[in-house]
Amino acid sequence: MQILGVLNVTRDSFSDGGQFLAADAAIAHAERLLAGGADLIDVVAESTHPDAEDVPADLEVARLRPVVCDLRAKGVRVSVDTCKRAVMRAMLELGVEIINDVTGLRDPEAVAVLRDQPTRIILMHSTSSGPRAERLDIPPDAIVARIVEFFLRRLDDLEHAGIARERLILDPGMGFFLGRDPGVSLAVLRNLSRLAELGRPLCISVSRKSFIGGALATVDNPRPVDRRWAGTLAAELWAARCGVEYIRTHDVQALRDAWRLWQTLEHP
Repeated sequence: MQILGVLNVTRDSFSDGGQFLAADAAIAHAERLLAGGADLIDVVAESTHPDAEDVPADLEVARLRPVVCDLRAKGVRVSVDTCKRAVMRAMLELGVEIINDVTGLRDPEAVAVLRDQPTRIILMHSTSSGPRAERLDIPPDAIVARIVEFFLRRLDDLEHAGIARERLILDPGMGFFLGRDPGVSLAVLRNLSRLAELGRPLCISVSRKSFIGGALATVDNPRPVDRRWAGTLAAELWAARCGVEYIRTHDVQALRDAWRLWQTLEHP
């Protein structure tokens, strides 16, 4: 299992917006994530929650560049969460290892940017029409088939466009990226084995998300973000136990410690 430590260099992320917007604060937090056991740092310069602000590509690059440059100079493995081709191009020049695209690489020009690069790509499924999550009512019993169909189509389309399947990591999306009902995300977690049959590594990002707050309380009065840590860890351990190769989290050390103890108990 590879742990991606979430580093939000944003003003308005739902869980820690504004805390790491300054480059020095972001770099210091990246160091804490690495000390906690992160394998990669996933840097985000534009939030994707339903009420997030739009961030122009030039501002996104300006937020990312000093942080990514510092981390790469130290030999840190970096992924960058973006759907903008100009941002991808700038980050590829800095040597990032993974591009994490919440739109599933639907922009043909972004495909062209990535086609001849060695960079791996996290390809995320979403029920949303764009890069923002949306509060949609999606039936839980339909979501897994929808995700499988989406990935089968994207794998074929991207292969025909010149991007090898071996470069792709599949993220089914979670929380509002799937739907307003927590049952939709829970249904996906229960059916990770079906997604694994697609033959590509999976990435799961459940950390502090809305569905955990709703599952632990109600949709209309969810558990606050700062009280979702236990639910987050339970969902992450479930994903790891199901063989998910990449888990993206804010709370790196909790996951690293819990998984280490789990493995010690399972394989004495």
